[in-house]
Amino acid sequence: MTKARDTANLTGSGVTLPLLDIDAGTDIGAALVDADLMIVDDGAGGTNRKATMSRLATYMGTKITGGSLVYLASSGAISNAANVSFTQFDASKYDHYQFYFQHVIPATDVVELYGYVSTDGGSNYDTTNGNYHKQNTEDKTGLEVANSVGSDSNEFGICGYFELFAPHNSSSYTMSSSGNITYQTRTDGGVYQITKSNIHLAAADVDAIQFKMYSGNIESGEIVMYGIANGT
Repeated sequence: MTKARDTANLTGSGVTLPLLDIDAGTDIGAALVDADLMIVDDGAGGTNRKATMSRLATYMGTKITGGSLVYLASSGAISNAANVSFTQFDASKYDHYQFYFQHVIPATDVVELYGYVSTDGGSNYDTTNGNYHKQNTEDKTGLEVANSVGSDSNEFGICGYFELFAPHNSSSYTMSSSGNITYQTRTDGGVYQITKSNIHLAAADVDAIQFKMYSGNIESGEIVMYGIANGT
């Protein structure tokens, strides 16, 4: 006996929801990708249209609530890089930024890791000594993330996070903090946890940052950037 759902009228007003049966369909058997299609009722007006999964991702991105921590970018696996830069700043969406370090190891032993800010989207980075202060009024060439980082055998670099506070605010200096950075140093072979406070001594709209060792390259590791949504 033929079931009612098998004799639906496909030439009139279409198949109503009670008649739509997807249980017997074949599973895609793979992760969803941007090009996969779905069906939507356009504006709930009764007109069905197709849409790609990439549109869903875009829509979800617009529904981020204030205070949410949003993934923005990753350096990927670093391999003997002179520096790592991030330009994914967007003041219309994010108030502050966090950067997570995973075993970031210098190629040169016992060096500092700095963040250098840009006000022109990453075309130029400020590396002038004295344009930054660390703790009180100590002059620095950049925002210090960690110091005396080792790269000897069985030393695995820097882990932890670094924060930039309201870098888009052009009426105040850009402040930063290295939050609970854990690192190893060759000065005595020890493991340390630090918090560093820094400031860029210019009232400007900061829209990019570059991480770089004071001397030599970044041997390996990964840095991931997140934005803290402003909810607007």
